[in-house]
Amino acid sequence: MQHENGRIFREAWISGVKKHYPGEPKPGYITPWEETPEWEREAAAAVSAQVSNFVGLSNRNTSKLSREQKGRFVALCWIAQIHKHFEDPKPSYVADWPELPEWQQQTDADIFEAIERAQ
Repeated sequence: MQHENGRIFREAWISGVKKHYPGEPKPGYITPWEETPEWEREAAAAVSAQVSNFVGLSNRNTSKLSREQKGRFVALCWIAQIHKHFEDPKPSYVADWPELPEWQQQTDADIFEAIERAQ
């Protein structure tokens, strides 16, 4: 089940990148789940579980959050996973919400909403 949750995250990421990324996305951005590195699958599953728990613990009142609030939650959970998997990550991997490009902010919100719908 853990990897299935990660798959929801990854499919929402790919869909969001295709929708929001300006121009042609980097191949790594749209790599299918089966070809995604193991650390990234684990991270996607962990963030998906965090979002699922948040939705459940709030009794689904996350529907009242703004898209920005939803995206910020995903981004913050992802940053924690980057720190878990990398000793000294590149600054762009752990950039705070205001420094993220618009396409990534929108994609993170899409991820939250996809996980929320799957509940």
